[in-house]
Amino acid sequence: MASEAELKAAGEKHIPKDYDPALYKLRHSLAHVLAQAVVERFPEAKPTIGPPIEYGFYYDFDLDVNPTDTDLNWIADRMRAIIKAKHAFKVREVSAAEGREIFKDNPYKLELIDGLTKGQDEYGNANAGAATITVYQQDTFTDLCRGPHVETTGNLDAKGFKIQQVTGSYWRGDSKNKMLKRFHATAWASGDDLKAHLARLEEAAKRDHRKVGRELELFANEPLFGSGFPMLLPKGATVRRLLETFITDYERRAGYLHVYTPDAAKKELYIQSGHWEHYKDGMFPPMSLGEDEDLVLRPMCCPHHIQVYKSKARSYRDLPIRIAELGTMYRYEKSGVVGGLSRVRCMTLNDAHLFVRPDQIKTEIAGVLALMKCAYADLGIGEYRLRLSKHDPADKVKYVDNPAMWESSERILREALVESGLPFFEADGEAAFYGPKIDVQVKDVMGREETLSTIQLDQHLPEQFKLEFKDTDDTPKRPVMIHRGVISTMERMIAYLIELYAGAFPVWLAPVQVAIVPIADRHFEFAQKLGEQLLDADYRVDVDLGDKRMQGKIRDAQLQKIPYILVIGDKEMEANAVAVRLRNGEDLGAKPVAEFVAMLEAVVKSRTLKLVP
Repeated sequence: MASEAELKAAGEKHIPKDYDPALYKLRHSLAHVLAQAVVERFPEAKPTIGPPIEYGFYYDFDLDVNPTDTDLNWIADRMRAIIKAKHAFKVREVSAAEGREIFKDNPYKLELIDGLTKGQDEYGNANAGAATITVYQQDTFTDLCRGPHVETTGNLDAKGFKIQQVTGSYWRGDSKNKMLKRFHATAWASGDDLKAHLARLEEAAKRDHRKVGRELELFANEPLFGSGFPMLLPKGATVRRLLETFITDYERRAGYLHVYTPDAAKKELYIQSGHWEHYKDGMFPPMSLGEDEDLVLRPMCCPHHIQVYKSKARSYRDLPIRIAELGTMYRYEKSGVVGGLSRVRCMTLNDAHLFVRPDQIKTEIAGVLALMKCAYADLGIGEYRLRLSKHDPADKVKYVDNPAMWESSERILREALVESGLPFFEADGEAAFYGPKIDVQVKDVMGREETLSTIQLDQHLPEQFKLEFKDTDDTPKRPVMIHRGVISTMERMIAYLIELYAGAFPVWLAPVQVAIVPIADRHFEFAQKLGEQLLDADYRVDVDLGDKRMQGKIRDAQLQKIPYILVIGDKEMEANAVAVRLRNGEDLGAKPVAEFVAMLEAVVKSRTLKLVP
């Protein structure tokens, strides 16, 4: 039998690599404290599993009653008392027989013990070999657990956690099993950290693109379309059109050639590219057309752009060739993870593939990074970091088995990043199946990182498709591919920008830039003519001729986060002027129409985030 110190050290190995070890142990320990309090409140409750998760932990119980707010307050108070008592977390190794005796009244723990003896983890997934069976105890509560935990409950902050809600959850996520009660809690090292997190939650709720998108009439979900297939309403479509024009103009000036390729192709195309082998679980099922012809909705555009490259013979003088497309793709995301615009099943990627000579790789990567920096600056994205995403040499299933290729590609990307002067970090196991990549990581309103842009180096697909160009000596050579997406998919970018701006888009990107509010019926004609004048100048205008009073119309425009609200009354008509208000409530006073139009033009042209230049 291992010593307690050895068992605790073994438990440390189970902390996920991207999880702060101190927070992991804190949250895992609080989960046990909560379980003790729940069992004391409800002696009939049967604990199942309670892992740390992002921002906190949960614990599932077989419990037939619905806990009330009074119950949850009692449980929280009891947890604080347990913390104050400074009970030690003691671990010991037990045999399967002893474990079954300890948990003889809990069928869930008995099922877990049976799985451990077969080399399975707590979720029933296969592990390498049978696991050691350990139990942790604090005070009167004993749980089947591999750890790790803090030394005593006194290491926890009684003000650093909050029980948030109780929901339903099936045992092991299987709807065929019994519905359990899941206690959700957020947990932090201190009360101040908890307060900061709750403030972030409150701000995130205000900025949630699903909520803001509904309020601003940007997009909607239609059940008849199915999960993961949102529709952009006129205002959302306007934002998308502006983003598409914005990025394609940048690409055109950078020498990209835009194409349109089909949204579907024969399955054989994806077999040759390797996507069918490595990605078929994320693809929609083939559509059989008979006579052994199966079509597949594309999950990626790269095999299609390869066909563009192959459409004619290429010389070394032709390279680099930069093929770009706003390519619509389809991915079979599970129903439980799709939502809003950020996780969808149909998406349009700002996609491009560069076919280059080996001596051009670093120059082209530098060009993509420069394009990205310009686009980010215009969009107001100021905080991001670069990740060199490498393969995992031990994973022969996920990654193409070509060590020399991986070594070469990762070295070239690393050198390109070093030469760029931009700071970066490296991560194993984050590469695409065919090559390493540079991922541009941004944070959402909750501080979570997500990938917004990618630059992938690929020596594999050119080999798969036998791509060639004639070199200076007239011999055939293999080009290298660079896959890149600067502003992600249109759907994800819109979702990200909604939350970044809290719905208050910069003037150049706002679906409606100007709201015109005539005070009375006699001002309608002037308002309509002004609206037509601005529309002819290619500005997006809403003239409010409704029945509401002026203040109601102004409030409506502010709620729609329209940048400029122009109020027109008798004085304004006489002076050919407008009273200018901003969506934040600031009153700029009366301005001649020509002066306002000049200000609007300057703000739009500069793509500033400000409303006044």
